[in-house]
Amino acid sequence: MEAERKQETKKPTGVPEPTIRRMPLYHNLLKKINIDEVEYISAPLIARILNLDPTQVVKDLSYTGIIGKTRVGYKIVELIIAIENLLGFHHPHDAFLVGAGNLGFALLNYTGFKPVGMNIIAAFDTDRKKIGTLVQDVKIYDFERYREMAEKMKPAIGIITTPPSVAQQVADVMVVWGIKAIWNYTQVSLRVPPSIVLQDTHIYASLAVIINKLNKEK
Repeated sequence: MEAERKQETKKPTGVPEPTIRRMPLYHNLLKKINIDEVEYISAPLIARILNLDPTQVVKDLSYTGIIGKTRVGYKIVELIIAIENLLGFHHPHDAFLVGAGNLGFALLNYTGFKPVGMNIIAAFDTDRKKIGTLVQDVKIYDFERYREMAEKMKPAIGIITTPPSVAQQVADVMVVWGIKAIWNYTQVSLRVPPSIVLQDTHIYASLAVIINKLNKEK
């Protein structure tokens, strides 16, 4: 019978960005479940825990290629693997970080990047006191050596945590020397070629939303 058939898969198509943004939520939830005690999980249960719409959860998970069993749900182990494959966790990309200030230092110390597919292999700064030091085994180089190290290590991702005044200059250097994607933590709207993947993370913008909501409550 259909409900007893082995969990099926289908080939996923292009995934919308909002779905990609929710996938880590699903992955984190599934990883916390004791698979020795629970083998399957339903979309309604996932939706209830994460405060999402069940229909949206089903649609999101369909992009993994996994189809749950009727009245049973998704096999947790298979769904975890499918989400990791979709997000590319098993195909790590090397990254350079430019700007070893407070934020850059925090990112270098963060241990959660490597398990999800990004490995920071070198950092750069112009502060002579920082050049040559190690942060979590990542060496900080003089930014003047960026070209040399990029030719040698060939990173795919560039992380910018510099002061805003030099962010565009750094982005230009990254593009020239082979970076395919830039993760921008500055408040500058960078100009890059269409072929470059650009992701902005504006911390102050998020903080502004929080403060605005607090003020409205008052």
